[in-house]
Amino acid sequence: MLVSMSDKELKRLSVLQEICDQRITQSQAAQLLHISERQIRRLLQKYKAQGPAALAHAGRGQTSNFKLPEELRLKCLNIVSDQLHGFGPTLAHEKLTTVHGFDLSVETLRSWMIAADLWIPRSKRMKRPYQPRYNRDCYGELIQIDGSHHDWFEGRAAKCCLLVFIDDATGKLQHLRFCESESAFDYMISTRLYVEQHGKPLAFYSDKHSVFRVNQSSKKDSKITQFGRVLSTLNIDIIFANSPQAKGRVERANRTLQDRLIKEMRLEGISSIADANKWLPCFIEQFNLKFAKMAFNPKNLHRSVTETAEQLEDIFTWRETRRVTNSLTITYDKCVYLLENTEENQRLIGKYLEFLEYPDGTVAIMYEGRKINYSIFDKLSQLNQREIVENKRLSSVLLHIQQQHEELEQKNKRNRSQKMPSRRAQKTAIQQRNLNPVLDLEMSI
Repeated sequence: MLVSMSDKELKRLSVLQEICDQRITQSQAAQLLHISERQIRRLLQKYKAQGPAALAHAGRGQTSNFKLPEELRLKCLNIVSDQLHGFGPTLAHEKLTTVHGFDLSVETLRSWMIAADLWIPRSKRMKRPYQPRYNRDCYGELIQIDGSHHDWFEGRAAKCCLLVFIDDATGKLQHLRFCESESAFDYMISTRLYVEQHGKPLAFYSDKHSVFRVNQSSKKDSKITQFGRVLSTLNIDIIFANSPQAKGRVERANRTLQDRLIKEMRLEGISSIADANKWLPCFIEQFNLKFAKMAFNPKNLHRSVTETAEQLEDIFTWRETRRVTNSLTITYDKCVYLLENTEENQRLIGKYLEFLEYPDGTVAIMYEGRKINYSIFDKLSQLNQREIVENKRLSSVLLHIQQQHEELEQKNKRNRSQKMPSRRAQKTAIQQRNLNPVLDLEMSI
């Protein structure tokens, strides 16, 4: 007769057998099993009368007293298979209890669904295979880019992000730059530094961050991001990785940098983003000497930059379209921009202009390649007697003031629009200029 026993019951069996063999006393056995001597005598009496089977739990193999009716199990499984196909145990339990009025636990339903092959537990699912691929053949053919958020200064400064550009063919670190956040302006600054130093690669390889890819549908139905527009203008393709494993080269580089770079900056006594960015070229050179390797093909696929410095300035911008009103004004980020009242600008009424915001914080207005002079009326700045508004534009300005007052009454705050780009990357340039570009009262271009 085959008797199934637990580890606890097997231990009791061995101890009772030692008592029968007179190797230990009942008092010693009670200490080993952490039970009383009286219980030892009961177990010993049953063991001698019925054998090892007497030590097994009497309820093993029997139906539980709390088992739910078989009819209930079949009803639940029929509903799950017919009406709740593809539902997980938790969601299916919510529907069964709220919609159908069943009273059972989530884990009970989970065990029923697993037994009926309606649900596969995570531990038994087949893991997705990530097959390795060969490196690209040529230097500059594919550049992997990523942002690594970490406590890079070990508490000596605030947590920040490191933008990493690494060549797929050679494993060379092409560019590193610390910034406060992984924003579009930060990537614009880093990409311009990259192309000015190395040239234009064939393609960038990135994740699905919102800087690179439009992840949500919007009313504008835009299929390209601001950074994507910049790359398209420079004739640089961007490829999106479907998983972190797909861009493993830059992910492994981030792990290495989070070890080596942190310790090197500690030895150098670097405690700020500005000091770190000045020192990073030295670290890149040392890193590449140790870890970079030769490409299979010695050809360099970087292309030279044909655009002028002024053209690059206009390319690496955040661009928005705005319609010119009858009073020759446009609105951007809660500021009213007053165009010069000239005959040439009068023809722009009702047309859409491009508003350019540069990474250094300056702004420009452009139409068909021509930059237009303007002055600014800021709705968030305090009015003073030096601000002069022409009578023809007074109604437009007063209308914006009324709208702003209504917003302040509803929200009780005076902030810029949340839909505008993050301007953390502009903070350093703005501090150097000691002004806010959107508060400039007048700027001629």
